[in-house]
Amino acid sequence: MQPLKSGEDREPSLASPPTLEQPVEPPKTTWYHKLAVLLFVIVCFEVGVFLLVFPWMDYWGNNSIAALAPWMRPIWESNYFRGALSGLGVVNIYISLAEVLRLRRPVADRIKASAI
Repeated sequence: MQPLKSGEDREPSLASPPTLEQPVEPPKTTWYHKLAVLLFVIVCFEVGVFLLVFPWMDYWGNNSIAALAPWMRPIWESNYFRGALSGLGVVNIYISLAEVLRLRRPVADRIKASAI
């Protein structure tokens, strides 16, 4: 470490402090970004509806996944396990709806929210 010369500060000073009045350029969104979000919303919603409904159908106990591990059949047929999967379905549906609302929000609101 070099010794300080006379008149030098220990910490470097900023030449010009950043100001908040500088305009922020909105992010550029292209059609393929919106298409990717739309596909993500569709997949999340479909998986959510599947996880919400399928554990409570009659086919639940007769599928090939349940036959792979017969020692897990009591867990597989448990109403608690089915309810947990349905809860994951609700979370997926919530995520898809939140993404739709985020996609529909104006760009200026997205900038304000990200600056906070």
